[in-house]
Amino acid sequence: MSLSLIILIVLVLLLVGAFPAWPHSRGWGYGPTGIVGVLLLILVVLMLTGSL
Repeated sequence: MSLSLIILIVLVLLLVGAFPAWPHSRGWGYGPTGIVGVLLLILVVLMLTGSL
């Protein structure tokens, strides 16, 4: 398993865990989800371009 795949899986899990529908994260708003989403998007773009 490559490091980029492990990072991708961890970011997806963080994105699901930070989604404001869950009771533990309802008061956080959309900030954490947006940050993790942007990190996930950057990682996917880097993986597709082959720089990672």
